[in-house]
Amino acid sequence: MSNLLVFIAASAVFVVLLAGFFNMFRGGEGAPQRSQMLMRWRVGLQFLALAIALTVLWFRGR
Repeated sequence: MSNLLVFIAASAVFVVLLAGFFNMFRGGEGAPQRSQMLMRWRVGLQFLALAIALTVLWFRGR
C-alpha cells in the first residue's frame, strides 16, 4: 500500500506539471494567472510527495 501512496503522489505532481506545460504553450488570456496557480499546486504536491516518500522509507527502516 505504501508503494501505491508514493506512486499516486508522484503521479499527481506529474499531471500538474504537464498541465502547466500545456497552459504555457497554449497561452491566451488568463494564462499567466493559471500558470502561477499550477506552479503553486506543483510545489505543494512535490512537498507532499516528498513527505510521503520519506515517511514510507522511515517506517520501512524500523
